[in-house]
Amino acid sequence: MSMLQEFKAFAVKGNVVDLAVAVIIGAAFGKIVESLVQDVIMPIVGKIFGGLDFSNYYLPLNNQSMQLPLAEAKKAGAVLAYGNFLTILINFIILAFIIFMMVRMVNKARTLTLRKEASTPAEEAPPSEDVLLLREIRDALKQPGTLR
Repeated sequence: MSMLQEFKAFAVKGNVVDLAVAVIIGAAFGKIVESLVQDVIMPIVGKIFGGLDFSNYYLPLNNQSMQLPLAEAKKAGAVLAYGNFLTILINFIILAFIIFMMVRMVNKARTLTLRKEASTPAEEAPPSEDVLLLREIRDALKQPGTLR
């Protein structure tokens, strides 16, 4: 089997396709959460902590002025951009919580499905021909007037 055929067989397997779909949806969902954090949550947090854009919070490590925007301060030297880090940390916490809730719902659905399957009685297989013949003989012997 050539390497190209091997790769094609690998790429069209169900798990690989499912993984690719999950990565694409995850990336799009990540952008939604990032927008939620940067456009909704962080402005509120920034307002509470002084009214500035929270992503511009930093500690200068090269004697830069604290009045400079983050981009200007980075040009002047090293900075500890803790505001950016906190924004990304909040993104992660929200994503992790949402993924946790999704996994929890899937596990509950699986548990309910398994319980339903366990609670429904399995259909009994029809009796074999030998058993049917023996039952006929037994019933015939039970009838009055038959020889024993």
